[in-house]
Amino acid sequence: PQSPKDMFINTIVLILFMVYDKKKAISDLKNEEPTRVRFPKENEFVGIVDKRLGGSRMDIRTTDGRTIIARVPGRVKKFLWIREGDIVLLEKWEFDQEKADLIYKYKPNEIKALEKKGLLGNFENVEEF
Repeated sequence: PQSPKDMFINTIVLILFMVYDKKKAISDLKNEEPTRVRFPKENEFVGIVDKRLGGSRMDIRTTDGRTIIARVPGRVKKFLWIREGDIVLLEKWEFDQEKADLIYKYKPNEIKALEKKGLLGNFENVEEF
């Protein structure tokens, strides 16, 4: 059995480690190169969110200059918080090429990798996060 003083000290040490790990994780997200980036496959493409339309729909500007309507499917709606200016990965609908499903939101360190690969070359200004 530990004394109350020892339990208090152990709790403080544990909290300090948790805060340190969280700060380290945030700095890693901002500074480090990602180990793996999801690049577009054959039916996928990269776009930037221009305008939220409501009802899980939004206007997306693609790398070739077109504007399309995309939606966030229910299976990923709870996991993706989308804002205007976000870089996203989209999958075209099979029957309507002017619409797409949003399947992934790129993090700031992944955007740097996309720029190095040349997949964001046609956007005039990509805001840094």
